[in-house]
Amino acid sequence: MATTETAAKRLCIGAVVPRTGRLSKLGDPLSFILTHLAPRLSHLTRGNRRHPVTLAWRDSRSDPAHARQAVTELVRHEQAQIIVTMAGTKVLPAVADACEKAGVACVSTTFPWQAYVHTRGTGPGRFTYHFAWGLDDIAAVFAEMWERLGPRHHVGCLWNDDLQGQLLRHPTHGFAPVASARGHHLTEPGGYREPAQDFTAHLGHFRDHNAEIVTSASTAEDLALFYRQAGERGQRPRLITCSRWLAYPRGTAAAELDEARVATLMYWSPRHPFRSSLDGSTAEQLAHAYQQRTGNLWIQPLGLAHALLEVAAHALTTADDPTVPRSVADAVGRTRLPTIAGLLDWTSGPTANVAHVPLIGGQWKTHHRHHELAVVTNTNMPEIPVEADLAPAR
Repeated sequence: MATTETAAKRLCIGAVVPRTGRLSKLGDPLSFILTHLAPRLSHLTRGNRRHPVTLAWRDSRSDPAHARQAVTELVRHEQAQIIVTMAGTKVLPAVADACEKAGVACVSTTFPWQAYVHTRGTGPGRFTYHFAWGLDDIAAVFAEMWERLGPRHHVGCLWNDDLQGQLLRHPTHGFAPVASARGHHLTEPGGYREPAQDFTAHLGHFRDHNAEIVTSASTAEDLALFYRQAGERGQRPRLITCSRWLAYPRGTAAAELDEARVATLMYWSPRHPFRSSLDGSTAEQLAHAYQQRTGNLWIQPLGLAHALLEVAAHALTTADDPTVPRSVADAVGRTRLPTIAGLLDWTSGPTANVAHVPLIGGQWKTHHRHHELAVVTNTNMPEIPVEADLAPAR
């Protein structure tokens, strides 16, 4: 006999989102998706039960301590069965650790998987899962773009002195070994503290080592400072690749870097041939909805934010008992789901608790004050056409 809707327990998908503080702009995609999908996720059907669903969120305030408190509130006050989050080198691990401590399932993204594993570890019995690309993927895509300008290069590394920079330069599992194995010589004077004040020492080191290409994981503001100081010294690089350049920055930094033609990684775009597992909508339709509602151009994290909610919904509908935390976490662990961000497969990831996201290469192009991220390399996803040739800086 079918169970009525009122007899089925209410379920809750919680989200920790940076709405204030320095990461607040990075919270925009997930905030939009929570509103966009709320009507579609008002109920979930599992077998003969139709569960009412609540989407609840808390502000991390871009701070690890507040992020942990947000998890506590979502579990205690909202009875969240699963929590999703994205963005923040320190904030994201804090959310995952708090979920592990609380014994509630967590899915996260937009953080290289080696960094996730390094800060937290993985293994059987955990409640926390992640999907992303790796540092090795970034290195392979960037090296392919460098090689459009010639087979081997001296590459200056503009990396910070925090966890991000430490992992990029790691001799065995970071960015450096993959790039070096392709014949490129990486040179680095050492890390810098964010926000940067001066790159004179870096520029001198790059000049002494004939680094005509620069690779970075800088913020837009720090990269703009570097580019401005490079111009003052007459040593602008032929190409800059930057792994943080995921969405075109607004304001002064954008204007200063227009002529640099920054190249970056691409993990999602309206041209990616994927559909939502919830309603079959396409990546192009999602980007259009975002632009219509916000007035802003699409940004890459949008697709991954949507996929977070897809995975959460899938886990709740496939768990043996969606009201039992261990059951929901185990459901994530056996998930193999086509999403609007591509196939997410935790059954065959690069390591336990991780699903892999492939990367291709993109470069920012300017057309009559309009900026668009164009595909310039597609080795890992040949089904996405190359849209433009890689161009060196003006």
